[in-house]
Amino acid sequence: MILCCGEALIDMIPGPTLSGQAGFVPHTGGAVFNTAIALGRLGARTGMLTGLSRDMFGQQLSTALKASHVDTSLIITSDRPSTLAFVQLVDGQANYSFFDENSAGRMLTPDALHPLPPEVSALFFGGISLVCEPGAETYVALLERDGHDRAVMIDPNIRPGFIRDAALYRARLARMMQQADIVKLSDEDLAWLLPAPLSRREKVETIQDMGPSVMILTCGREGASGYLADGTQVHVAATPVEVTDTVGAGDTFNAGLLAMLSEFGQLHKAKLPFLSPAQLQEALEHAARAAAVTVSRAGANPPWAAEM
Repeated sequence: MILCCGEALIDMIPGPTLSGQAGFVPHTGGAVFNTAIALGRLGARTGMLTGLSRDMFGQQLSTALKASHVDTSLIITSDRPSTLAFVQLVDGQANYSFFDENSAGRMLTPDALHPLPPEVSALFFGGISLVCEPGAETYVALLERDGHDRAVMIDPNIRPGFIRDAALYRARLARMMQQADIVKLSDEDLAWLLPAPLSRREKVETIQDMGPSVMILTCGREGASGYLADGTQVHVAATPVEVTDTVGAGDTFNAGLLAMLSEFGQLHKAKLPFLSPAQLQEALEHAARAAAVTVSRAGANPPWAAEM
């Protein structure tokens, strides 16, 4: 089972009201939540570990996970509020304002973590859950406790406006990426993490030097590149599609990648160092096709396996 560890929140999406004024409609979301949903829909055995509220938004999130065949048995519930993210769409691009103080997800602590069952073979981390304490350090503790014999993927999905201590956050990400088998970054993530005047390839090599077996760099309409530890590089073009919005695109890409690596039988810590260029190419193509479905429709609405 692939266990997605991180935030589940409510995206408040703009929408018209009967009076004609702009309003907001609650949609389930969060980078890690979206990845779990997409994995479940693509047919991969998937679970979610997060802190969820018992409020109506937490119930909405739990219901959505179960509807997409995501195992919720490792979720920790509390009476704290749900995280809300108010979304502003500008030319199809999503900008976020987060309300996360004292939330069920952010206030998750290591002592609340359950032992992981043996069927968990891979861990996925990312999103805003890696930004703010104590939750961020809880996920670090989980990685250090349970990541030694499981495949680990990290996609920080960096939101600069949410970061209060950039140095601490960069140090935490470096600490986690040093223990990861797959690191996926967007070109914007890479530029923020490594602001030094280096070439893109030099920045990629800096990430590779941290030790991941596979490094993925996504560049929007330019497609995505994958780098293996031996220096091999493969590239896939973005799948042409009429874009409605980009909400959940990167998260669906992650799910498509993980689902295909799992199907190949390569999503294991001992096997990822031996991933072939052809397998990486096919996994990236599958990821790009899945993401293209998501951007072709409103909101984070990943495809089901039959739609692929």
